[in-house]
Amino acid sequence: MISYAAVNLGLVRSRAVPNVLINARVAGRRQLSGVERWAVELVERLPALDPRVYAVARPPRGLAYQAGQAWEQAALPALARHRGARLILNPANLAPLAWPGNVVVVHDAVALTHPEWFAAPYAAWHGRVLPAIVRRARRVVTVSAFSRDEIAATTGRPASEITVVPGGVDARFSPSVDPEPTRRTFALERPYALTVAGQGARKNPVVLGAAARALAGHGIDLVAAGSRRAHHGRGADVPGVRHLGYVDDALLPGLYAGASAFVLPSLHEGFGLPCLEAMASGVPVVASDRGALPETCGDAALLVEPHRPDLIAGALLAACLDPPTAARLRAAGAARAAGFTWEHTAEAVDAIVREELGSHG
Repeated sequence: MISYAAVNLGLVRSRAVPNVLINARVAGRRQLSGVERWAVELVERLPALDPRVYAVARPPRGLAYQAGQAWEQAALPALARHRGARLILNPANLAPLAWPGNVVVVHDAVALTHPEWFAAPYAAWHGRVLPAIVRRARRVVTVSAFSRDEIAATTGRPASEITVVPGGVDARFSPSVDPEPTRRTFALERPYALTVAGQGARKNPVVLGAAARALAGHGIDLVAAGSRRAHHGRGADVPGVRHLGYVDDALLPGLYAGASAFVLPSLHEGFGLPCLEAMASGVPVVASDRGALPETCGDAALLVEPHRPDLIAGALLAACLDPPTAARLRAAGAARAAGFTWEHTAEAVDAIVREELGSHG
C-alpha cells in the first residue's frame, strides 16, 4: 500500500502521482463501528485494486476528535493540491468543504433527523456541514435505499444523484469459528444471546431488560458488546444485561459464533452490519423493523417493533429455544449474508470513482 507523509500533513510521499486520495481519518481508530469498518476496508482494498490510482491519506496518530476534524478540513485538501490529486474519496460521512472534488460515502443522516440522540457539539457540527458536503460533492454514495432517501430529504440532493453501495461481511465471520477462546476471555459459562451496538439512545438498549429477564428464566444470558462514545450520548446499564464494553476485533467472530441468537433493537440504522455478521456466523437474528434493517435483513430475521419489549423478548425466546425457527433463520441468514462482500463493495466504489475521473477528463 502506498502511504503518504508530507511535513505537517501526516502523510507520505511517493514518486507516483495518484488520481485519488482516500481520506483515512477514522480508519486508524482502535474501536471500530460500521462506519470505521467501511473506511478500513476501502483503505485496504482500493489501493490493492490499482496503486497507480489510489493513495491513502492518514492523519498523524493520536489526534483528538476535534483535531481530526481540523486535519480533514485543512491539511487534507492542502495535501491533495500538493500532490496534484483530482479526487478525495471520503468513506466516513464528512469531507473537506473547501475541496471541489469530493466523492463522499454518507452512511445516514441521523444527526440531522434526530439531533437529540447526540451530544450537542456533534449534532451542531454535522447539522452545519453535512448538508453542504452532500450538496457540493461530485458524487455521493450511501449504504442503503433507506439512507439514500433520508439524505435526499434532509440535504436537498436529489435521490437520483445518490448511489447505493451496501457494505460487506468479512470472511472471518463464520459458523466454523471456535468460540471457546472468547468464552474463556469473558467467562461466558452459560448459553447467551448477543447484541453488538453502542449504548446511545438510537440503539435502544433499554428495551432489552425484558428480554434479559425472559432468557434468564431459561438459563440464557443476554450479553452486550459495544463502546460508549461521548458524542453518541450516554446510555445507562440495562439491568439483567451483561455489558462487556468494546470487544476487540480479533475476539468478535468468536463472540458471534458462540451466541444462541443475536438481537439489534435499534430505532434507526443506516445499514445494520452486525446483523449480517451474525447471519454469516450461523446465528439466528432478531432485529427492529425500523430504518434500513428490513432492507438489510430481508426475510432472514425476525423483525419486531422496537418499542415493544414483550415482542422482542418473545422473538428472542423463539430464536433461542424453538429449533424449527432457529434452523430457518440460520439457513436464511447464511444465504442473505453471502450476498454482501467487501470485494463487491470496493469494486462498486472503484467503478464510481473511475466514472467520475473519466467524466472530468
